[in-house]
Amino acid sequence: MRDPRITTLAKNLIRYSINLQKGEKILIENFGVQKELVQALVEEAYAAEAIPFVSLKEHEINRYLIKGASNIQQKMTADFESYVMKQMDAYIGLRAGNNINELSDVPSEKMSLHEQTVGTEVHRKIRVPHTKWVVLRYPSHSMAQLAQMSTEGFEDFYFNVCNLDYAKMDKAMDSLVKRMTRTDHVHITGEGTDLHFSIKEMPAIKCAGKLNIPDGEVYTAPVKDSVNGTITYNTASPYQGTTFENISFTFEQGKIIEATSNHPKKINDILNTDEGARYIGEFAIGVNPYILHPMQDILFDEKIDGSFHFTPGQAYDNAYNHNDSAIHWDIVTIQRPEYGGGSIYFDGELIRKDGRFVTEDLQELNPENLK
Repeated sequence: MRDPRITTLAKNLIRYSINLQKGEKILIENFGVQKELVQALVEEAYAAEAIPFVSLKEHEINRYLIKGASNIQQKMTADFESYVMKQMDAYIGLRAGNNINELSDVPSEKMSLHEQTVGTEVHRKIRVPHTKWVVLRYPSHSMAQLAQMSTEGFEDFYFNVCNLDYAKMDKAMDSLVKRMTRTDHVHITGEGTDLHFSIKEMPAIKCAGKLNIPDGEVYTAPVKDSVNGTITYNTASPYQGTTFENISFTFEQGKIIEATSNHPKKINDILNTDEGARYIGEFAIGVNPYILHPMQDILFDEKIDGSFHFTPGQAYDNAYNHNDSAIHWDIVTIQRPEYGGGSIYFDGELIRKDGRFVTEDLQELNPENLK
């Protein structure tokens, strides 16, 4: 018998997140096969009188494909998947699996090739701007271990996070969008962090269950050459199959001129992928009240209550600062007291201290008001 929470999640994804309509074509792409949720999504898509398509992939197989891939193979893969994506009105990306480091031994140049072909041509150029899309993880034993929770406890946490009232969150975000839209100068302080940049005239976009599940962030982008100072991130960040810790960037006129971590060569290889990889494409503030601690999964970690992320690489089209890159690496800092605290100022006014919003207009976004 299917867990009723899976049925609820499928309905929320189809009816709320992508608002699937009669006759629309949807691609359900599942990495690490999770039959129950895929089946529920197909059923719900048919119930909406839409036309579902399913692509099932396994991380272990992808590892072999990418590890041995040639330029021709990856370009043909991008052409094939681009053709399919162009036919779609909507997309759900479901990612599961028991090893977040499955791609850790794939050479950096092969991962860069994959990002520059399939990642860019299929997803950044077609899926993101031209479909209604949402991506999500699915609970697994490895995710429970990373979260330092029992499997059952993590499943309860997962469904609380994914099935919360995102419509309520959406409304509460309006005040932060207004604040960010009229802000010029942002100043962020914390342990190892003293960062200045401008978001003048940049759009602010709220994320409340329409693009990611779980969700809970408002994002924009810095003016490309405005970033100066240093940031030290306090969460581990898996990227391209490697988990990076103690990441610190120093900026001059927008560019990362120094980058350190526990993998100094590999982090600089990533930042050398192309010119845009050393500039920031996104600044976002996380507000999900149920996500409190990092679990080395960016779809969760970037939504942590009291966090922000500052992203090297590609800017989103709807908050475009003219930075283009095959890289888009969301790296998170948590500013709640147990993680060292920190402050965010908009045009000299303190708007969040130690992870809590302090101005009257933003109180609705504090965790007790979103549950």
